[in-house]
Amino acid sequence: MIRVMKIWWIAFPVLVAMAGCSSTGKQAKPAATAAAHAEGKNPYAKYIEVVGIRVLEKSAGHLEVRFAVVNHSEADLGDVKMNVNLRTTAANPGEPPLVSFEAKIPSLGASELKTVTIDVPTKLRVYELPDWQFVKPDFQLIEPR
Repeated sequence: MIRVMKIWWIAFPVLVAMAGCSSTGKQAKPAATAAAHAEGKNPYAKYIEVVGIRVLEKSAGHLEVRFAVVNHSEADLGDVKMNVNLRTTAANPGEPPLVSFEAKIPSLGASELKTVTIDVPTKLRVYELPDWQFVKPDFQLIEPR
């Protein structure tokens, strides 16, 4: 009787742990982020991410857009050239972007993050733009091909 109780005392926590690790078959969807999604068919685009968008007003008619570009690959991509569009998180498909610009990132190495600052002429004032958490970028990679 004591032997059975000892085995049960050891087996019960193992069974509970195994039941807790089992899957119900449903997978959680990843949370939406403000990181950029690449558009187009460039094979290198899947390794590039645009994050940390900040928009400041440099002067009337000129915005300063700051962001970081991440190379998630283990390969040196060299110079990167891309067209970036900033949209609101509530934008409908087909709506024009708030701001569009071309960015050139010199020598983006393997697993490297580089910060970029771009001066963008616009008719918008910074107070007409949404806060950073409501801005999402998308981009088209031009180079490398």
